[in-house]
Amino acid sequence: MKEPKVHVGILFEPQIEFTLLAPYRQDGQEVNGNQTVTFDHGRILWQGRLYDELLFEPEDEQNASFELHGVTIGINFHWERKEDQRFQGALRIIVENDKLTAVNVIRVEDYLTSVISSEMSATASLELLKAHAVISRSWLLAQINKNKEIVAKHTDYKACTQTNDELIRWFDREDHTRFDVCADDHCQRYQGITRASTDIVRQAIQATRGQVLMSEGKICDARFSKCCGGAFEEFQYCWENTPYSYLRKQRDWRIRQGNTSQPATDLPDLTVEAEADRWIRTSPESFCNTTDKHILSQVLNNYDQETTDFYRWRVEYTQDELSALILKRSGIDYGQIIDLVPVARGTSGRLWKLKIVGTKRTLTIGKELEIRHTLSPSHLYSSAFVVDKSDLSPEGIPGRFTLIGAGWGHGVGLCQIGAAVMGEQGYKYDEILLHYYIGASIEPIYS
Repeated sequence: MKEPKVHVGILFEPQIEFTLLAPYRQDGQEVNGNQTVTFDHGRILWQGRLYDELLFEPEDEQNASFELHGVTIGINFHWERKEDQRFQGALRIIVENDKLTAVNVIRVEDYLTSVISSEMSATASLELLKAHAVISRSWLLAQINKNKEIVAKHTDYKACTQTNDELIRWFDREDHTRFDVCADDHCQRYQGITRASTDIVRQAIQATRGQVLMSEGKICDARFSKCCGGAFEEFQYCWENTPYSYLRKQRDWRIRQGNTSQPATDLPDLTVEAEADRWIRTSPESFCNTTDKHILSQVLNNYDQETTDFYRWRVEYTQDELSALILKRSGIDYGQIIDLVPVARGTSGRLWKLKIVGTKRTLTIGKELEIRHTLSPSHLYSSAFVVDKSDLSPEGIPGRFTLIGAGWGHGVGLCQIGAAVMGEQGYKYDEILLHYYIGASIEPIYS
């Protein structure tokens, strides 16, 4: 197998401004410098002419780059902002949903060099960076293969079920049909060559070139999140109902025995409400239970370090704040909020079904990202939380809600903060990977 190329959706706007920093070619014509493309009645307006699609290819693929202006990063998260970003490879401009989309076409290994530097600090330990290179490569190639299967079978990908009493939906990269992955946290954070890469990142990519996680003859769908909160979540509680044998429950802790280690087995059944309540309200020992700034700085870029309490956290709302927030975020008028009732939890204690009980409407929502989206101006850190109500009115309506939570992100697959701690403790990259992807193997698929 040759090293493939990946198509990454970067920017989605009615007008896109970019600068070609070296000679590029569009339909045989040499182009460079500042450019503007505009959506115009379903087509692309560029230099006074209309196009269905544009492709700018570099004359020197290894050294040429282009800059996109005003790229939004952290979409819908608490640190969302715009910045100019530089990229290697080619630039496609396509039309989607009455906007233009800028797509970067780049070799997988070059893409990974940026992903590792964008997802975490380039000062992370070599073993952590090697582990992340393997999972990022695995996840990317698994998604490309999955998309090919969907297209080949001519099936529609359904990510929502709805009745009068229940709305269950999830969000995955199948939302993208004209490119492989997007550049934000929805897929993998990718910011081109904007984030300074270092020799250690390039060393990690080269040392693991072509290596992926495999299970049952297929490339693993190697998910990852910032902090699992002490226990791994399973795939089916966050996305479609397809369990994977390598993404299953386990405590984020290992017991050292001489030169080897064994996974801790004392994980309570967090799908049981009483056990989840006890787990979330305490702070059990785990790899990701750390406040070590040296370790956190390896995983968290400067804007991620704006988040401080992530292993265990709390959020408080007044009745007026919560009812207004839920109305704004969901578009559903529940009236005053009477209760937030846990209906179903996954293996990490994350809620994948939550009943919102209001004076005007009651509805069960899920899965985890829908819950996080509905109960926060951006996103809750996770859906692993319990609810305390206080200041009850004579009618039994709470005046205040306190959400006490665990972890940051969906909790499936590799826990970035836990993996950073493992790297500091001397675990090798293969040991880190096989802790988080249970029963998988690491294999090269191209050289």
